[in-house]
Amino acid sequence: MKNCVTLACASSCPTADLHTSYRFYGKTHFKYCSYRNQAVTVFNSPPDSLSCAIQGNEELHSAEVCIKHETCTHENYVSRRICALEGSSVNISIKYYDSEQRFILSKLWYKIKTGDPTKYNVIHDTDRVKYYDNVNDHYILTIHNLQKNDSAGYMFQVHKYYQRRKEPGFPRVTLVVTGLRVNFNPSAEVTEGQRVTLICSTSCPLTDDTNYIWYLNGRPLTLPETQNKHLVLDPVSMEHAGNYSCTVKTQDMISSEETLTVKPLEKPILIMNALKLTFVLLFSSAVFLFNVRIR
Repeated sequence: MKNCVTLACASSCPTADLHTSYRFYGKTHFKYCSYRNQAVTVFNSPPDSLSCAIQGNEELHSAEVCIKHETCTHENYVSRRICALEGSSVNISIKYYDSEQRFILSKLWYKIKTGDPTKYNVIHDTDRVKYYDNVNDHYILTIHNLQKNDSAGYMFQVHKYYQRRKEPGFPRVTLVVTGLRVNFNPSAEVTEGQRVTLICSTSCPLTDDTNYIWYLNGRPLTLPETQNKHLVLDPVSMEHAGNYSCTVKTQDMISSEETLTVKPLEKPILIMNALKLTFVLLFSSAVFLFNVRIR
């Protein structure tokens, strides 16, 4: 259609449900020429930008796209989901472009309660929380010494002289602050000779290149590079019993200690294993002697 442009909400992986519904969002109300679930055709004249999301996951918006670049405002967050360790620091960053910089009254970051966008508060600059304004078109919120209650949704919003202040709505970035905990598989009480895996677990996935340090009774263990988040003891022995903890190399935080108990093999089992070994040796000897006599 003349004077119209079509935008499609696409994903790099196919959606499992062919009836998936999509939503399109604009900074201001926009008129469209036609609408077909995954695609919308809009007039290319209004100074607007659009983003999209899958219905039911509205908090995960796509990057914004300008319809008309010379009069466009668009914002794109560097990371939509962030997992960070308690006690560490994190940067929540947005790349923001606005053709109407002269009309900007204020730039604010909001903290939004997870699952309830109606509960939010403005984040103020403190010793622990810092704003960095327009660093190469990036606006950065830095939070130091992360605490569990920092887990929430975050959103950057610009207010202009001629606009009425709006509620933030759905958060654009989800931050999860996690601690470290040692888990045992199959359990924290095993019998020597078994295989046991220790896991330095978190409530959200850290980056794949995270390096861990393991401790036994407060002393760091020297491990091969292949054993990082997972510490495999196979077979486990009585020497492996003790209190285990873990930490991430770049952080000062360490998990609480968890105890691995290793029980000795019971005597009947030892006797049975000894009998099995004796039988195998005797059988092998008998076969050998039989072959020698035949020759």
